[in-house]
Amino acid sequence: MINIKIKKLNSEAVLPKYQTKGSVGFDLHSIVDEVIPSGKTALIPTGLAFELPDNYEIQIRPRSGLALKNSITVLNSSGTIDSDYRGEIKVLLINHGKNDFKIKKNDRIAQAVINQVEIGNFIEVEHLEESERGEKGFGSTGI
Repeated sequence: MINIKIKKLNSEAVLPKYQTKGSVGFDLHSIVDEVIPSGKTALIPTGLAFELPDNYEIQIRPRSGLALKNSITVLNSSGTIDSDYRGEIKVLLINHGKNDFKIKKNDRIAQAVINQVEIGNFIEVEHLEESERGEKGFGSTGI
């Protein structure tokens, strides 16, 4: 377990917590009332800023219940919050449903996961080693 520093940018912001002992994702809450019309997007503020250690990220992911019941998802899923970002975490939601979707202040709008990541050292080469897959891409392995 690592310590993550959090700053409330709004006094009504909800500090994250894990809902169960086995949870790896924690919920992010809205600090505004907002309506997302059918087929539209909205950038929802959480009122929180994080300080992460180097080589860590926060991934913003959809909440499965919102997706299943209301067709609400995170548009740039999964969104990455880099360790050097100190601004407010905002969640880009899209309404794929047929009806407008109402968000109320303090609603859980997304979940987030903290990940340790490797930083790459990019080396330009003339040739890449052959692999069984080669250059086959989109749909090449079947349905």
